[in-house]
Amino acid sequence: MRPFSRTTVPAAAMLAGFALASPALAHPHIFAEARLDVVVSPQGDVSSLRHLWRFDDLFSSTVLLEFDANSDLKLDDAELAEVSKTVFDSIGEFDYFQVVRSNDKPVAMKPPANLMANYDDGQLIILFESEPADPLKLAGKVDFGVYDPTFYTAIDFVEDANMSIDNLPDGCDRAVIRPDPDEALAQNQSTLTEAFFNDPAGTDYGNIFATKLEITCNGQG
Repeated sequence: MRPFSRTTVPAAAMLAGFALASPALAHPHIFAEARLDVVVSPQGDVSSLRHLWRFDDLFSSTVLLEFDANSDLKLDDAELAEVSKTVFDSIGEFDYFQVVRSNDKPVAMKPPANLMANYDDGQLIILFESEPADPLKLAGKVDFGVYDPTFYTAIDFVEDANMSIDNLPDGCDRAVIRPDPDEALAQNQSTLTEAFFNDPAGTDYGNIFATKLEITCNGQG
């Protein structure tokens, strides 16, 4: 997610303004601690993904200064609604930082019906819930990732318990996969070209380091 303003700008232009110029700058600039709850129906279908992101103090302060229209050093309901709309519009083309795959095939997700913003104890909090576009059965291997593909925003699941699944069916196992950064860089060195650093938005750099929730159901798929 890029820093944003109440003046709407095209997402591509917004990204271009923050393109990374050199390998030394290829690191996140915004940080959020996250929680993901995967909700499963009694029939074993994924009903929805519930997201909570709590942003770092510096970015949260920037949002406060930008959206505090009446300069009272807090965000009222109308100002929070404007934050929600801006975030919703800004990350829509990135599928709201959600990447779901079923047996290595991409799973389309519906846009969230409602994205809520809150400002609590000096931190911006974003909450939303989304559903698979088509029925998604837990069969074989299904993995869930939440990350910014341009690596500008780091979505961090501090504890494995922050990636949870409700009503895990019998015969299915849950694992949280955390790539080793050094190994990830070594394995993807050939893709870290000058073209990436000139246009990080055109890559999936965030996937290299993303923590993922992996569900494996034996004898299915």
